[in-house]
Amino acid sequence: MRIVLNEKRLKRYLNIAKWASLGGLILFFGGMYLTFGAEQNPAWAPWAFAALLLGFLITQVGIYYGNRYGRMPRVDQLINRALKGVSREYTMYHYVAPASHVLVGPAGIWVIIPKYQRGKISYRKGRWRQSGGPLLWYLRIFSQEGLGRPDLEIQDETQAVVKVLQEIYEDEEQMPPVEPILVFTSPKAELVDVEDAPVPTMKVEDLKAYLKPKLKRRVLKPAEVKRICEALERAGGYEPDGASASTRKGRNRAS
Repeated sequence: MRIVLNEKRLKRYLNIAKWASLGGLILFFGGMYLTFGAEQNPAWAPWAFAALLLGFLITQVGIYYGNRYGRMPRVDQLINRALKGVSREYTMYHYVAPASHVLVGPAGIWVIIPKYQRGKISYRKGRWRQSGGPLLWYLRIFSQEGLGRPDLEIQDETQAVVKVLQEIYEDEEQMPPVEPILVFTSPKAELVDVEDAPVPTMKVEDLKAYLKPKLKRRVLKPAEVKRICEALERAGGYEPDGASASTRKGRNRAS
């Protein structure tokens, strides 16, 4: 499997995580200092509140980017590991295309949406739910993004790829479908009652087993696959350099 990783974009995300976390902590502790000083200087109180609030918000930005892009092993590494052994006819894009993780090959196009949340994950009566007791409540506040609305993220990522295809296919009826997959990467995630989820939902280690029978089909010709890959790279503004440029020259990292 050909793997294309946009290292520039990944590095940018990691820098955001680092500096947002550091800046948030500085503001938070500065706010604490002003809070203690406000006992003797009441005029400091509004500044203390503003620093504490801003520090908390910026720290949450750092946590968001750190969890998504800095957690080791990284999401892209987990997906690559799960798909090890897939044919070289396929390309796995990470942070290159308009969607973060896209698999393209003769059998079609898949958008992989990873979620790292832990606890019990379920989909009932049209709603996603995450449960896990007091520890999960604590993590949501201080170290982990909540599950939120995966269906909206799935829709946005899928539609971003569809728009790229619309630019290269004059007839939308000839356009291959874009199939989303929701994967949970945390070993502490437990999937219960997700059979009725709007998209296939699984643990990341089950991804290859799910795709294996589908990868045997042939719905795209090699020329089509090439056009799609080139269009996704253009749309994502991907410009390989250094070691990454080898992905265009054929000296690709493979699994």
